[in-house]
Amino acid sequence: MKNLVLIIFFTSFSIFSQEMTVEKLDQIIKQKADTVQVKGNSWHFILKDRVLICIADKNANRMRIISPIVKKEQLDETLILSSLIANFHTALDVKYAISDDALWSVFTHPLKELTSHQVEDAILQVYNANITFGTIFSSTSLTFPGNTRKSLPKEKKYLENKI
Repeated sequence: MKNLVLIIFFTSFSIFSQEMTVEKLDQIIKQKADTVQVKGNSWHFILKDRVLICIADKNANRMRIISPIVKKEQLDETLILSSLIANFHTALDVKYAISDDALWSVFTHPLKELTSHQVEDAILQVYNANITFGTIFSSTSLTFPGNTRKSLPKEKKYLENKI
C-alpha cells in the first residue's frame, strides 16, 4: 500500500510538472526582452539597458543565461573578492564568473527540469547581478546570513567602460 501511494504521488506530480523545451524558452525570452536576436541555439537580447545571452542545448539538457558586466582588466582584487563573497551570500541562483576576458553574471541549469517561472526569475537575477555589480553584488533582495559587511565595499566602485 505504501508503495502504491508513492507511485500515485510521483505519477501525479510528473503530470503537473513542466518540461522546458527550446520552443518554450524562446517564447519566454521574447515576452521578457526589449529586443531579441536568435542565432541557432542562442538568443541575444536586451533587458532594459543590459545585454543578455541565453544558450540552450537540448541534447545535453543544459541552458545558461549570461550577461557581460566588465572587462577583466578593470577588475581589482577587491572586486574579485567581493564577487566571490557574493557568490556565497547574495548572488543566489546566479554566479559571477570570468570568461573570455570579461566578468559575467551567469545562470546555468538543466533545461528540461526548468519551469517557466524559473526561467523568468533567472532572467531577472542575471540582470540584477549585472546592475548591482560594484555596489551590493546581489541577484535578489534575499541574502544568506554571513559576515559580508566587512568584505563588501561600502561605496560603489565606479568602473570605466562597463560592458
